[in-house]
Amino acid sequence: MVAEADESDGSLVKLSAHIGVVTNIELDHPDHYDSLEQVVEIFQVFKENCQTLVGCIDCFTVQEKLQPTISYSINSESDAHYTVDCVDYRSNVTLARVWERGQILGQLELGLLGKHNLSNALAAVAVGRLLGLEFYAIASAIAKFEGAHRRFEYRGECNGIVFIDDYAHHPSEINATLAAAHLHKNQELSPKPHISTKNLPLTTQNNSLLIQRVVAIFQPHRYSRTQAFFSEFAKSFNDADMVIVTNIYSAGESSDGQLDGQQLAEAISSYHRQVYYRSSLDSVRKFLHQVLRPGDMAIFLSAGNLNQIIPELMAYYRKPHYQVLSSDIA
Repeated sequence: MVAEADESDGSLVKLSAHIGVVTNIELDHPDHYDSLEQVVEIFQVFKENCQTLVGCIDCFTVQEKLQPTISYSINSESDAHYTVDCVDYRSNVTLARVWERGQILGQLELGLLGKHNLSNALAAVAVGRLLGLEFYAIASAIAKFEGAHRRFEYRGECNGIVFIDDYAHHPSEINATLAAAHLHKNQELSPKPHISTKNLPLTTQNNSLLIQRVVAIFQPHRYSRTQAFFSEFAKSFNDADMVIVTNIYSAGESSDGQLDGQQLAEAISSYHRQVYYRSSLDSVRKFLHQVLRPGDMAIFLSAGNLNQIIPELMAYYRKPHYQVLSSDIA
């Protein structure tokens, strides 16, 4: 059995695993933890409950505080047990050569972009090898992997606009997602025969699609998280060409009236020249009617309900004679 778990409520300490994998450690849930040290303690207990711990030493906290039994890193100069080199990020595929303890295993082909996806694939290689699988079997399975739900999930393409749904709600997740999106810019995207269109922006009928802008639509999640990482959020959107921010999704938290999405949008605008605030989902939808255009990749970043507006937007842009209502916003 393979299970995904996290540290959000501390229940990670209840799990006992034959193999545990830790990708990174951050203070992601300030509603439950007061400090990174408390988070580390939870992971240290988890390590004690695992027979073998596989960990990414590109995360300094994992390397220093957990010292995993088996390590992996996408830094070719690392002394990790599993590393990669000859990395090639193409329009619809990531290629890399995999090393195991100083010996070449072979080439990995991943139908997802972004360093974080390559890192996760390397973790899968490490676990597969630990279980005695041949590398060709691991690589073959990874090549067919379509990605996780709401992780850079391709929702569709309408009149040259690509719609992506992503669960990113922490600054480092936003950075990783937008960095992956940036790799698509000025690339002609074409289909791969063995990967479905579920998660990949492919072609517009018979024509290749050229991504020219990355438009990030962000719904902050929880007042506590927005407050704790306010300055980090402000600096997380550099790989977007345009940023639209809506109000904070409370997730059951009460507002003290001291913080809202507009304040965060203003903070982001200190580092980004095109930032717009729209308070409600309906106003976001109407604004996107005005500004989206062919060649855009619209990425909806939210752990809340922002993605509810995607179907209506796609229906609007499917209309054969839709019009951009305003040309004032470049």
